[in-house]
Amino acid sequence: MSPGARTAIKVSGLAVLFVAGLLLAGPIAAGGRAAQTTASDTTTVEETTTAPAETVITTETVRSTTTRRVIVPTTGTTTAESSSSSGTPTWVWVLLGILAVALVALVVLLLARRGGGSIPVEERRRRLDGAVSSWAAQGWALDSQTADSAVLRRGGELMLVSVDDAGHVSTRPLSNP
Repeated sequence: MSPGARTAIKVSGLAVLFVAGLLLAGPIAAGGRAAQTTASDTTTVEETTTAPAETVITTETVRSTTTRRVIVPTTGTTTAESSSSSGTPTWVWVLLGILAVALVALVVLLLARRGGGSIPVEERRRRLDGAVSSWAAQGWALDSQTADSAVLRRGGELMLVSVDDAGHVSTRPLSNP
């Protein structure tokens, strides 16, 4: 499975968890599940009244019902936490991405700096001839030449003009023998 598909699956799973959390958050925010408890108290009061000729017994029953509402949090659902299956933190993936981009940039820079390889012998010869003719226009004479270098002379001075495999032309003075 490609890394792009894995990322798509992770993002889809996160979206499903988010929607499920929203759906469960609605009833919880509206009051959650409520448990009602009811308590009944029965009180019996007996009164005895004694009069000279008669006895009267009065019985009165008082009933009271108390109802209270208790909000019970739901168990087993969490919406704040989500984790990926690999357990790798996001900052690690970001750091790896930055390093990958830096590596690609370094390879491109090295290839561009190097010139991408050697150039053909004919092209090196053409560049050497161009450099020699430029120095000749400034008063230097050709003393000797090979496939990739030439020795130029002006009075008592000697100059070596050379072309490397990448096609770069370089010059340096030579000591007189």
